[in-house]
Amino acid sequence: MVGIHHSDSSLLADEKVLKEKFGKAFWRSAKLEDDPLAPRAHFVSEEAIGELEGAIVGGFFFVGSYIAMAAMLTPISTLAASIAAIAIGGSPAAVIGTLLARRVGKHHKDYYTKQIEHGGILLWVRVRDKEREELAVKIMKGHSGRDVHVHSWSK
Repeated sequence: MVGIHHSDSSLLADEKVLKEKFGKAFWRSAKLEDDPLAPRAHFVSEEAIGELEGAIVGGFFFVGSYIAMAAMLTPISTLAASIAAIAIGGSPAAVIGTLLARRVGKHHKDYYTKQIEHGGILLWVRVRDKEREELAVKIMKGHSGRDVHVHSWSK
């Protein structure tokens, strides 16, 4: 909203990637915050996760309903039978979609939990100029950011 695109933000990679890079060695956020080669992950907002969850549930409901509707839309079927088929076909699909959506949300929550357990959530923001650099630092500090600083290698 302030001129910094979400694709310019990155987070420390998840635990699986860190284990692949560092082996089973115990890692701490403080040791990786200034490492330009620390593995990164794209930032995904809570809103985007919510949209993904909604798309998963809605998509499964739509597919189940569509299959049931296509099966029932014959010249001999009644409107009531078609509506019942859509409800019966769409409901189990929506349940499956809900379970998958919860798994996505849990994975997102677990990612942040692991980061906090290892010393905090690392967020890097790439900026184009000094004005945006100052703005990014101000925003992070204004939202409880700790140890907010600028790297010369990020320019």
